[in-house]
Amino acid sequence: MDNAELLEGVFNQFLESPAVFKDREVLRHDYIPESLPHREIHIRRIAQMIAPLLKGARCSNIFLYGKTGTGKTAVTRFALNKLSQKAAELGSPIKVCYVNCRLAGTEYRVFSYMCGSMGVSVPFTGLALGEVFDRFKNGLDARRIMLVTVLDEIDALVKERGDILLYELTRINESLKDSKTSLIGISNDLRFKEFLGPRVLSSLSEEEVVFQPYNAAELSDILHERARQAFNPSVLSEGAIGLCSALAASEHGDARRALDLLRVAGELAERENIQYVNDEHIREAEKRIEHDRLYDAVRNLPSHSKLVLCSVYLLSKTNVKRIVTGEIFTVYVDLCGQVDTAPLTQRRVSDLINELDSLGLLNTQIVSMGRYGRTKKIRLSIAPNFLKNIFVGDSRFERLLNYSPRNLLTYSQ
Repeated sequence: MDNAELLEGVFNQFLESPAVFKDREVLRHDYIPESLPHREIHIRRIAQMIAPLLKGARCSNIFLYGKTGTGKTAVTRFALNKLSQKAAELGSPIKVCYVNCRLAGTEYRVFSYMCGSMGVSVPFTGLALGEVFDRFKNGLDARRIMLVTVLDEIDALVKERGDILLYELTRINESLKDSKTSLIGISNDLRFKEFLGPRVLSSLSEEEVVFQPYNAAELSDILHERARQAFNPSVLSEGAIGLCSALAASEHGDARRALDLLRVAGELAERENIQYVNDEHIREAEKRIEHDRLYDAVRNLPSHSKLVLCSVYLLSKTNVKRIVTGEIFTVYVDLCGQVDTAPLTQRRVSDLINELDSLGLLNTQIVSMGRYGRTKKIRLSIAPNFLKNIFVGDSRFERLLNYSPRNLLTYSQ
């Protein structure tokens, strides 16, 4: 059988197999449902904060905090969609711009997205950041609108690039004559404001909303509602939703993870050409998602976090019995020199180690050193070969994993 026949057979089998899904898009992260169970209080609070925009008044800047999968983005988009609909009814000049800062990556790209949302032309690259900001500011004022900008995963950009973007945006209303703008920042890190300078903090004038993780019962309610829309009748076994809820609740109440488990389990059943999703499909989906989660987590890390991870990897190849922050920092500084990057301070590197621990990429443990006090013992939480495979094709970091830092020999003695 040649390749064309192979593909033809796969496609025909899929088309002829019994349908598992009624609408699998309902289980995607970017799907915004008509109702968001167990987030009514958050929706009301955000709606009260943004309501002044309907009367032409600028609302406070808003910052939303919570772990991944706690509903921050869904609630924000839900509330702003309703705001836009109400503004259209009233003829209010309100416009919403949504930017994922992790995907944008730089201040230039963020301003480019914001300009594009208003129809202001900005080249993909080539301008000074100040010129892009001026185009955004002038374009905004010329359009006489109330702009609400959502900066999702703003912590990823600030940790990597600093707070210049927020500094410019928190001061922009001072120079606008005929328009106003407000910010909604979304962060997975409750300590996000620790990374901001005093100039930004003094001008934020923000209100905060914290999203707590869902518990198993709340996740079960969410999954039952989505499953009803996503799957054909009698497809899910009785315990499938309960198992999904329990697994996701044990992972910090992550609704995205729960939805992914259901969707991938349904796709596994679909590939087996059966119209029934059982617990085995859920377990197999968990294994696949965990692999993909770690892969994406490492690939999407900021460059300094990758350098810290590489430092731990290199130290783990020695005979050192206990890897501590000071040793990691020494190797990290050496690696920064290899890639022509200015190193962060040891305190910031310690913060990055804690973040990598929270992502499940490192394992940190406080150990007693007797009269010398306590220190943090650090090791990789992922297989070294897994890390090497992720960096294949990334010439800069693939090279670093084979590098021998100047001070590495001292740790094995």
